Formats: sequence, structure tokens, C-alpha cells
Amino acid sequence: MRLRYAGVCRRCGSHLPAHTAAIYDKTTKTVRCIDCAPASIASEPLPAPVVTSRAGSSARREYERRKTKDEERLRQKWGRLGGVAVALSDERQSTKAWVTGAVGEERLGAHLDGLASSSIAVLHDRRIPGTRANIDHLVITPSRIWVVDAKRYKGRPRLEIEGGILRPRVDKLIVGRRSCTTTVDGV
Repeated sequence: MRLRYAGVCRRCGSHLPAHTAAIYDKTTKTVRCIDCAPASIASEPLPAPVVTSRAGSSARREYERRKTKDEERLRQKWGRLGGVAVALSDERQSTKAWVTGAVGEERLGAHLDGLASSSIAVLHDRRIPGTRANIDHLVITPSRIWVVDAKRYKGRPRLEIEGGILRPRVDKLIVGRRSCTTTVDGV
């Protein structure tokens, strides 16, 4: 590119006047002269690739895996009538739950993507190393990192505190009539 401003080559230290053809590195905000470019490109490590993932992709993959397994089980059980059995049977509730979760994660991911800007990064469906678990959404801001776990519970969330003076204090998250404390602990 043609430099807007004068600079100094970070490789050889030569002065590069404004409007000179050079290579500008956005990550380090430095310039290199054309003569130094081939040597410097060969010796510098390549930047890490940006890994993108779609919201709900792991839940959708699990749904597809379970659906295929259920259909295969029906086909083996019914033999030649397996195709008819698959067409007439309903999906198991545990299989339906995965597609419902995937749709919810995709909808929430689309909403979070609308918040993304130059100062807010949004990442979806990140694997937790060493486990089969994942983080549904990460929202990275200049001041905080937010972990968003997509769930659909009915009812208002509330905090219940048990114990205190004689017993240890225990904080519980209740949504509707359901205890979601273990969900928060898992996140």
C-alpha cells in the first residue's frame, strides 16, 4: 500500500517517506519496506487463524446424531417395514429437546451478533478443553467477559438463601419452582 504518513521500516530501520509503497501490519501497527518484505514474511510466524462457530451448532449436531441413531434402531427392529415405522413414529422427547435447544441458541446468537461492534466481540459454541461440555456464547467487552448459557425455563428467577448463623449459608437460584443452582455452578 502507499503510506499515508512517513515511517521507519521495522526490519532494516530505513526511513520511509509518506506516499511510499510499503507493507503495513495492522496487528503491530508497524511498516516494512518492500525490500525487507520477503525475508520478514518467511521468518515471522503466521497469525493464529480466527476460529468461528455458529450458535447452536453442537446442539444441532447432537440432535442429528440422536435422530439418526433412533431411526436406525427402528429400521433394525422392523426390518423391511423400517421405513414405514420411521415415518409413522414420533421423535423421542430427549431427541426433540436437542433441536429445541439448538433453535433457542441460534435465536439468542443472532440477537447477540446484533450487539457485536469494534469494542464488543461475540463468540459462539466454544468447547471447554478436556470435557465434552461447551460454552454457548461468550461476549467480550473492554471491561468484562460474559458467559451466556442459553436455557429456557418458565418463571421468574429468584435467589433463596438458606442457613446463616448456625448452619453454613447456601445460596440457591430458583426459576419458577425449579432449582437451577447446579446449572450456575456448571457455568
